[in-house]
Amino acid sequence: MRAARRPWLALLLLACGFLSTATVRAEACRIAYDMGSSGIRAGASSGQRAPAAEIDFLAPLTAGRNLDETLDQTIAALNGLPEKGAFPAECRRVAGGFSAWRLALQRDANELIPALRRIHAGSAVSLLVIPQKQEGAYGYVGAQQLLGERLSTSHVLDIGGGSLQIAGAQSSYGETLGQKVWHRHLCQLFKKVEAPCSLQPMTPEQLLAARMLLQDKLSGVRAALPVPVALTAISRPVTRGILPALRRLTATGVDQSGFSLSVLSEAIERLALLNQAETTELTGIGPRFVSYLLSDMLLVEGILRASGGDFLAVAEIDLTNLPGLLLDERAFAWGQHYECYLQRLQAVGVDAYHSDPATCH
Repeated sequence: MRAARRPWLALLLLACGFLSTATVRAEACRIAYDMGSSGIRAGASSGQRAPAAEIDFLAPLTAGRNLDETLDQTIAALNGLPEKGAFPAECRRVAGGFSAWRLALQRDANELIPALRRIHAGSAVSLLVIPQKQEGAYGYVGAQQLLGERLSTSHVLDIGGGSLQIAGAQSSYGETLGQKVWHRHLCQLFKKVEAPCSLQPMTPEQLLAARMLLQDKLSGVRAALPVPVALTAISRPVTRGILPALRRLTATGVDQSGFSLSVLSEAIERLALLNQAETTELTGIGPRFVSYLLSDMLLVEGILRASGGDFLAVAEIDLTNLPGLLLDERAFAWGQHYECYLQRLQAVGVDAYHSDPATCH
């Protein structure tokens, strides 16, 4: 993550109404952990480094297990990352658990909450399960901070492994439909296997079925957002996969700034007829990532159609939830009332975050 200009960001948050359920202010010594589907990123209010640890939180969940097998590695990372970042020893510490942690809570709160207590006992870190809309607020804050005037659209599109976010200043939408989750849906639907799998070639009937499935899964976009929405994609499935592939496939209509929906749809129709080896030869996307390319293209096509957009701007940034989380007064207040938070998490689920820590006794 690039260096954060925290005083400017705090003013931006207050002016735009981000994190409206919490008073947002910088504090002298805070450490935050961004815990997504693929690992942990740590940041501090006193420093610019953001050390990371890779942990695949999504794998056990997609295999039908819980997160218990990741807990020792998680505790070790939470204890070790501040030293890697040269953070002050005595800081208030809060972690935000995002897509994988929401999925674990949805699956079985009775299994997750003891795991959260174990993490807290082993690391002194209060891990909160952050609602999807709040994650969207964090995302737009981070994107506007890093892109500045280059962010010319009202919303940013961030596709992770487990979830996607369409985040804006006044409205956001999120869905548990990230790159790996969507690819897995298609592998199960067409190949009757777990991901990753080779989806190519795909028949016209399969393409239609995939598009109809996406239309259903993204049906909440129009209710959540002021459609049509102008989007800037900021994550690697687009910046390192779809965009360079389209530039190799298409002579006109694609540059570093983005691409149109029509160009994307034409590429999907062309690649659906090919196998993976042929796709690699045409697009330059290597064997490690080529199995995701067609499913990523379908996902982005579905998002553009659902949001009413005909062009996707592209700007790669190393986006994390850390800037917003470090400034989230409500999250750090819950860190001081963590047992109360866990009780409410048990009672009301992810919306426990939005309740008032001051009412704990």
